[in-house]
Amino acid sequence: MDGTRFIVAGSLIDGSGADVRKNVFLAVKDGIIAAIDSAALLPRNNGAAIDDFSHCTLLPPLVDCSVSLSRSPSVDRRVRLSAEDAGFAEKAAMLGRHIRYCHAYGVLGVADNEEITGLVEHYREGMELTGILDIRTPGRLCPSSKDCAPDTSAGGGDFLKIGYSANIEDEEGPSPGLDHEDLCRILQHRGGKKAVVVANGVRQVAEALEAGCEAIEQGYSMGEDNLRKMAKMDVLWIPNVLRAKNALDGAGTGGDVCCRFSQRYVAPGKPVPGAEAFWKKMLAEQVSQLRFARKSGVTTAVGTGAGSIGILHGESVVEEMKLFIKAGYSLAETFRCASENGAMFFGMKDLGMLTVGRKATFLVARGTVQQLPRKLSYLEGIYVDGVPSIAYRKNPV
Repeated sequence: MDGTRFIVAGSLIDGSGADVRKNVFLAVKDGIIAAIDSAALLPRNNGAAIDDFSHCTLLPPLVDCSVSLSRSPSVDRRVRLSAEDAGFAEKAAMLGRHIRYCHAYGVLGVADNEEITGLVEHYREGMELTGILDIRTPGRLCPSSKDCAPDTSAGGGDFLKIGYSANIEDEEGPSPGLDHEDLCRILQHRGGKKAVVVANGVRQVAEALEAGCEAIEQGYSMGEDNLRKMAKMDVLWIPNVLRAKNALDGAGTGGDVCCRFSQRYVAPGKPVPGAEAFWKKMLAEQVSQLRFARKSGVTTAVGTGAGSIGILHGESVVEEMKLFIKAGYSLAETFRCASENGAMFFGMKDLGMLTVGRKATFLVARGTVQQLPRKLSYLEGIYVDGVPSIAYRKNPV
């Protein structure tokens, strides 16, 4: 009668990394979790609203720490080029579609790879769905040594995103490139923002750590010594394992092929000698590094690179989570990496772990825990601040 709503669930994964809890209820008041306890202790006959999900599992909202909302993941080069050349309104419309794709898969927070504040604001002005996705964007920074004056500081944005290496699937490095002195100078004048550095290889990652970054993205072939340093320094790792898996799927038939997870899209292309063997090796190495990171206590977070060729917004998080599980992470640990770790790093205070005193924003997945993370592709529901999300439709028309 005091405005409390009770949510009953067959299982709960709270995002802390703790074991799955069975037969529980959440008490929600004013959008906040007021209590979590055994369903056997649920108050009866007090007139309070009860939402019965005893056939479902409650999950924390997901966070993708590496996306490009304004880029098309199409495998068709013409579509990608058309998207890049589109006008401002068309780009905002595409961004809106990608936001809805994320929301449909329970991804309620993202860190974008580009400064898209103008696009986000334009989209929100025309839509009533302002709060369906918590978006963090990087600030602008000097791209090369000649631009890095001693008083240079990052402007705008929520964090810094620095390409110290090329994305692992790119043949060429970032242009113009930064050297170690540039990187140190940028981080010395970052205005208190956290820095995420894309770095691959032993030397590049070591230099990024020495410069004082708070997170390494990708980190392919960085070696165990760097992982030990990251554990000691409490540096976050966003491994982007799916990039290698996607590239391997694309190389498997010897042509210009990309994988949309459950289906294959094939386009004309010339075979790349040795590509399949290379990506098989890179994927195995990255999974091995992820396994070592878990053993060493490195804090890891899910980031997919969605918006890259063949990596779709929203559903790619499920595929990245499967790779974490392949590396030895338990389901509960994987959900922590896909929710709490990213939310805390990027300051998404309304997302993350489900515990007393925090926002009652969570996902409802029908079925058993054993069916996860696959069931994220067809959620029973999404709750935001203790009530069903107006943006989510289980069976959209």
